[in-house]
Amino acid sequence: MTEPDDVPTPRGHLTLKLLASRQDTNVHGDLPGGWLVALMDQAAEVAASHEARGRTATVAIEAMDFLSPVRVGSMVSIFTEVREIGHSSIKIDVEVWIRPPQERDPFELHKVTAVRFVMVALDDNGRIRAVRQHG
Repeated sequence: MTEPDDVPTPRGHLTLKLLASRQDTNVHGDLPGGWLVALMDQAAEVAASHEARGRTATVAIEAMDFLSPVRVGSMVSIFTEVREIGHSSIKIDVEVWIRPPQERDPFELHKVTAVRFVMVALDDNGRIRAVRQHG
């Protein structure tokens, strides 16, 4: 029997949640990795903008591996956790977890991927600025 502490669980805050639909598939009927990366970027933007209290942009995405495919009908949950705040940058860990279609346990999630996004705070002119503005 598996102890509750041995079961991996998402880290961070639930930032985005959506249903993987047919309109998101590629010509072969699969959900492409790029679709997930775009959603992860949106989630990182939400978390970074909150910390920066304004506009941010992605400047780097660290290496990522996909652990399992995402099928149509899966409930996709994206979690974010702020890991480090620098002068003008914010590092955010992003995890994707899914509940596959027809999953017997509606609360059982499966990890699909995790990655660290590096975001920078921007001013109104699109120039890099300090994350924490004084004044």
